[in-house]
Amino acid sequence: MAKTPLDTGVGYGIVLGLGFAFALGMILTTFVLKRYNSEVVTSEMFNTAGRTVKSGLVGSAVVSSWTWAATLLQSTGVCYRYGVSGPFWYASGATVQILLFATLAIELKRRAPNGHTFLEVIRARYGTITHAVFMVFGLATNILVSLMLIVGGSATVSALTGMHTIAAIYLLPLGVVMYTIVGGLKATILTDWIHTFILLIIIILFSLTAYASGDALGSPSAVYDLLVKAAAAHPVEGNAEGSYLTMRSKEGAIFFVINIVGNFGTVFLDNGYYNKAIAASPVHALPGYIMGGLSWFAIPWLTATTMGLSALALEDSPLFPTYPERMSDADVSAGLVLPYAAVALLGKGGAIATLLIVFMAVTSATSSELIAVSSIFTYDFYRTYVKPDASGRRLIYISHVMVVCYALFISTFSVGLYYAGISMGYLYLMMGVIISAAVLPATLTLVWAGQNKWAASLSPIFGLALALIAWLVTAKRECGKLDVACTGSNNPMLAGNVVALLSPTVLIPIFTLCFGVDHYDWQSMLAIRQADDHDATLAQDIEQQHGVQVRDGTAFQVEQTKLERASRISKWMTVVMTLAFLVLWPFPMYGSGYIFSKPFFTGWVTVGIIWIFCSLGAVGIFPIFEGRHTLARTFKLMVADLKGRYPASIARAEVIVAEEDNGKAGTGGETPPLGISEKDTVAIS
Repeated sequence: MAKTPLDTGVGYGIVLGLGFAFALGMILTTFVLKRYNSEVVTSEMFNTAGRTVKSGLVGSAVVSSWTWAATLLQSTGVCYRYGVSGPFWYASGATVQILLFATLAIELKRRAPNGHTFLEVIRARYGTITHAVFMVFGLATNILVSLMLIVGGSATVSALTGMHTIAAIYLLPLGVVMYTIVGGLKATILTDWIHTFILLIIIILFSLTAYASGDALGSPSAVYDLLVKAAAAHPVEGNAEGSYLTMRSKEGAIFFVINIVGNFGTVFLDNGYYNKAIAASPVHALPGYIMGGLSWFAIPWLTATTMGLSALALEDSPLFPTYPERMSDADVSAGLVLPYAAVALLGKGGAIATLLIVFMAVTSATSSELIAVSSIFTYDFYRTYVKPDASGRRLIYISHVMVVCYALFISTFSVGLYYAGISMGYLYLMMGVIISAAVLPATLTLVWAGQNKWAASLSPIFGLALALIAWLVTAKRECGKLDVACTGSNNPMLAGNVVALLSPTVLIPIFTLCFGVDHYDWQSMLAIRQADDHDATLAQDIEQQHGVQVRDGTAFQVEQTKLERASRISKWMTVVMTLAFLVLWPFPMYGSGYIFSKPFFTGWVTVGIIWIFCSLGAVGIFPIFEGRHTLARTFKLMVADLKGRYPASIARAEVIVAEEDNGKAGTGGETPPLGISEKDTVAIS
């Protein structure tokens, strides 16, 4: 684009202004939670959010964490390339992992109720060698996801505002680092909700503009007619009759396989998703993940169907930024279909809206990755191998340092990829090749007692080697060279991804036969302890008083019973929904080669719009309803405080916190609870 739709100052204003606004908002929120809800950011609270998050916030956190820059930009790109099949394959191929992960989340809560990371569970079961192997794969997952976020987000900011890509790379994570350091995982979850709410509103705006009210298009019928015209002008090779309006797409189906394989790794090996499971209250983990998965489906499906098809429909219009030329493959791979379509639909307003949703997607998911990596280094490396007796304060310090260091590392790495010409689309297709060999052994760690140490340790390593061979050999055979364009094409990526995910299905049985079936009793996972509770000399630490949930035997058994029931429900639900999304819905249309009629296309779009409104209700409005009592109580306390009627229970809490911070709290007696009592609440009602 010769001229960007927005001034450079707008880019800096949104990236820096919103970043600082969220940081200041989280500083205020953390102050409010500490003063009126008696919450203290201990190392447990920083990394687990107190393990009490309810289903609505869990759902919005899942949606936000899974809404990357690629969710919006890559899905729109595959719609531009393959038509209506692309958004559906993207959405279904990435929703299934969240639904399946619900079962794994429940198993994690059952097996290791005091865990902080999934790597702690690996070490508890298999020991140091396997722990080291999975630490490498876990960190590789976080790095790849973070790179996609920053590379894709910075390319979009640069394309819309002219802001230098390198500046965008370093400035996008800045505000995220600030609010993550202040509030930890709870800050991430609360800002996830804000991001998700704004994101859904803008997606609804885009869809209603394209299909109902906009001047450029304005109805499904108008979009349909222009797509028929576009298919006649440049038919899609491998699609039924070259149409953009069919699920029968050869390249779309190849992308679907790559997508589903790669996304298994980025969910099942991303410590960020385990963080959300750990943070969830036991009874809220299952509904939170199911709600989040179903709500997320509509985001890439409707966004890509709207913006990808709008780009195809308006490409021959002077409104489109590249007119009279079509978009280049490089621009599509860089994720620029969505911003270009937004500019064509809404002008500068579309550019600002795109900038906002990309900023929301990048920053919210980046915050999750920062917490995921900092918790790995804090608990799996520092507390495990460097200083096992580290205090809670020390662990918070290490967490803060790692948040800053990781943000600098990932930004610098992104600069290298930018100059090497590696785009977000390339990283998205490649991630499964690198990490998916560890998916099956990681899953079996929590669900099968028979997997032995060597099967868990060696199958990811051998699987990675086989995947790299399959990827590069296929590329060499197809193109005769190993450049970015060839290695990033569909067939080599398909070979590498499939070998990575499926090779452990052969390797694990071989290693099981060689080294014997394990008979694990799950006890070492139950023995994982929360921060500092293994050392009585640290009882003065605030962590000991407020960060550790104490369960008696009866409460623990009640919790386990609820989790066992949730486990049974989740297994049935995930099987049914997986079959629905992957088989029952798409394959009849794929097999028949059906080309959408105008009424069918109108219905297809209408279902997407209804679904996005349901998503807004589930993860945008429901969390407010679910927390209405806490919000009302906090508001009353704030009003009372402003009137000078400071509740006695808050004053007692602050005295206790001050004493503990000064090392004056006794180690023998019980600490009074920090919750607001009914009597104190009534006094200010």
